[in-house]
Amino acid sequence: MPKTFHAADAHPGDREVVIVNKNGVEHEAHVLERQGDELYVHYVNADKRLDEWVSGRDVRPNTDPHEDGVVSNGNSTSRKRKRGSTSEGKGEGEGNSRRTGSPGRSDTQPPLKLEDLGPAAITEEEYDIQHHKQITAKRNFDKVIFGRWQIKTWYFSPYPLTETETDGDTGTPSAQAPHSASKIPGVSRSSFRSHGRTSDLFAGGLGRSHGTGQNSTLWVCDRCFKYMAEGLSWELHVKKCTRRSPPGRKVYQRGAHIIWEVDGAKEKLYCQNLSLFGKLFIDIKTLFFDCDNFLFYILTDADSQRDHVLGFFSKEKVSYDDYNLACIVVLPPYQKKGYGMLLIEFSYELSRRAGKVGTPERPLSDLGLRSYLTYWISTLVRFFRRLLSVLPPDTAQMVTTGATSDVSDVFVQSPSRETEDGSSFSRSRRRKSTKGWDGEEIPAAALATRTAQMNDMSDPMWTSLRALETTAHPDGSATTHVVVRCTLADIARATNLRVEDAAFALNECGLLVRRRKERTQLGTVKEEAEVEGDGEAELVDVEESVVVVTREMVEAVAKQRDVKRMCMDLAHVLL
Repeated sequence: MPKTFHAADAHPGDREVVIVNKNGVEHEAHVLERQGDELYVHYVNADKRLDEWVSGRDVRPNTDPHEDGVVSNGNSTSRKRKRGSTSEGKGEGEGNSRRTGSPGRSDTQPPLKLEDLGPAAITEEEYDIQHHKQITAKRNFDKVIFGRWQIKTWYFSPYPLTETETDGDTGTPSAQAPHSASKIPGVSRSSFRSHGRTSDLFAGGLGRSHGTGQNSTLWVCDRCFKYMAEGLSWELHVKKCTRRSPPGRKVYQRGAHIIWEVDGAKEKLYCQNLSLFGKLFIDIKTLFFDCDNFLFYILTDADSQRDHVLGFFSKEKVSYDDYNLACIVVLPPYQKKGYGMLLIEFSYELSRRAGKVGTPERPLSDLGLRSYLTYWISTLVRFFRRLLSVLPPDTAQMVTTGATSDVSDVFVQSPSRETEDGSSFSRSRRRKSTKGWDGEEIPAAALATRTAQMNDMSDPMWTSLRALETTAHPDGSATTHVVVRCTLADIARATNLRVEDAAFALNECGLLVRRRKERTQLGTVKEEAEVEGDGEAELVDVEESVVVVTREMVEAVAKQRDVKRMCMDLAHVLL
């Protein structure tokens, strides 16, 4: 029988609810910590990365503890009543009274409070999860100095204990740590020996001398990701650090942008420090110090001196669920520039080359889900544009001299470059930059290889499911339409997406709304009761619902979602 533990009581501050006035708008928040006139709060129904220190003058107590969800702009206020609260018109305790004694007694006792029941018995696993949530509820560093950037951190990262912090209780103030942080709520001893499974989580902020609250700062080298608690040590290290690029091989290079593949088993210290730094901006992933089973793909931007890290993603070497990505991070100074989409596209290219249909590891954060939804929708829109085009993407007109040719042959033979905005490809020359997305010139052989990979005409979607229907007009002209009858599995296979991912993206962008009824004939076998084993075939009319996707609908989604061309170029993949 597994050993049981008793749930620790939460700190009273965890249950304190206040109203925070932020830029003239009132938000309900929970107080996680107090330091003088400042409070560290977590906003209700908001992500933890928005937690922050606020001044006491911007905070007022919540006068109605039975109601939450307060959002006010100073003129009007909307409230949402909590579940289980007493309805209007009932007296105090009515509806929540507890009947005790024999069935015939009609007297009632006061409501039984939860704290009167004593600590509840929980398993060791639940005990670890509870302690993990309590420890990681608050950021241990408020900002990090990373090269020339000062970045505000988002989440807790379990930077290991120093040698002085492994001796005794680090939650107790000492002469060496005059700015020690307060004890973690619900954790009886904030020490190295408090619990084996959570000892690696007791990190900075628990008795360190680099400051607490808004002054808690971490110093990280932007070359090797070595971390320090003091700026002087960081300055001395930066002067001596000679690393110019990540310690791995190049797997993608387009101009100054390079993706490096780093093996976690060969570069353990570098990958551990990289993971710890990335955890400052990831909340829902669990960080392991054993990186042997992971590959890290690091995106850098080069200058004349060295490569600067922009972001990275990691993936397992062996994933039985065919996950192509474990976690992805783009540093805040470089976000909203397309780097995250480049990394996502590259992860799917790795799965395609391995002959697998990949998907990111679950669960996804809110930002991760938004990024992947954008990728899935963009992939489907680009696919439908090519699939539902009679002529090649860059061909506005086709002129045939002599015998009549099939437009489908022209589509297959065209070595043209795809344009994903649906417009004709401009052949005007423009000055190319030596940095960024432009990169170097593409060799003719690489261009032909990329075109063949983009237009894989061996897929059944092109060979047997796609048809061209031409309708003649009285004046001798004709109109040609592309008609494709396929299933969701066919679309997922052609786009190298999981069926559930493709279905989710199609539903989110509204391409599953338009339906029509079609009658089809299915062959069945009617059993004869008299002669066992004999039967006769018959055709049965079946009415089924069919989803209709038109080119006009695809273009509407592309405009609404602002679908752009791919960030990754297959000609620059070095695998």
